[in-house]
Amino acid sequence: MIPVRPTKIIGIGRNYAEHARELGNEMPEVPIIFFKPPTALIGTGDTIQLPVVSTRVEFEAEIGVVIGKRIRHADVAGAERAIGGYVCVNDVTCRDLQKKDGQWGRAKGFDTFCPVGPRVAGSLDWRSLDLICRVNGVERQRARSADMHFSIPELVSFLSGIMTLEPGDLIATGTPAGTAPLHQGDVVEVEIPGVGILSNPVAGAEGR
Repeated sequence: MIPVRPTKIIGIGRNYAEHARELGNEMPEVPIIFFKPPTALIGTGDTIQLPVVSTRVEFEAEIGVVIGKRIRHADVAGAERAIGGYVCVNDVTCRDLQKKDGQWGRAKGFDTFCPVGPRVAGSLDWRSLDLICRVNGVERQRARSADMHFSIPELVSFLSGIMTLEPGDLIATGTPAGTAPLHQGDVVEVEIPGVGILSNPVAGAEGR
């Protein structure tokens, strides 16, 4: 089951310094934003489908922020009050297409490329969220929300200055270091203690 039905899915790029370094990028002065279509959403237990057109599809474990009330031009305090809860997100990305295209819409927009779950959890402290990713039971990523370059309320405030945020909208707040390719037959898990574990098997595309 998919626990959110957002009008928009907003991703944040390069929000952890170590991840930016591993890809050879500088840290941004303002948040880098991109969008994933709602058709990319799947729930825990659903299958990530690898597209034929990519040879390097990577997992990106992220803390997802779900908006709880409509906001526009919110300050940081108002943005914090507008957070409805948190959810595990896997921002699946075709790394080769991301580099080739120079923009990220195709690389991050395929169907099944936004697993979310297992539930939206409120009443958590955004300052002390842990994020863990495992592939086939082996830990590949671990970070804390305190490691973010831009804090969660800062991100929500920044985005509300660009667009109206509606209840249910989903913000994927960036991935830490350790991203790596997925392969047919893998099982990838994203865990946020207090939220739960998002688990998805990986299948190759037809003809692969």
